Amino acid sequence: MRNKEYPLFTVLFVFAALWNLLGAFFGYFNTAYTFQNLFDRELSDPLFQEIYKGAWGTTLLFFMGYLLVAYNPVKYHGIALIGGVGKFAFALAELQLYKHGLANSLILIIVVGDFIFTVFFVYYFVKLYRDQKL
Repeated sequence: MRNKEYPLFTVLFVFAALWNLLGAFFGYFNTAYTFQNLFDRELSDPLFQEIYKGAWGTTLLFFMGYLLVAYNPVKYHGIALIGGVGKFAFALAELQLYKHGLANSLILIIVVGDFIFTVFFVYYFVKLYRDQKL
């Protein structure tokens, strides 16, 4: 049965799922185009293309995981933890690429978006902890 105690968190994780779906749509289904737009270089190596596409495939899996959390934010808090750590680590890695001049400023959309979600995920865990749901 769906948990109705935390409608805000249901909305949060639906938005997180949609955010990931948007990224995965471009990155997974139009890999070379996405790479070109973020890194200003052609994705010509077939091995690197598969690795990059696989990273976006992981983003697609996170989309599905966030939908589960949206359905029941208390029951699926483990998925949210993995997703939150993943968002934070991915944002840091993308920020490093930008700082080292390997990515253009378009990547900051991903960085800022994932950091915002990380803050909301921290709030989610604090709230569940205070409500003794963890």
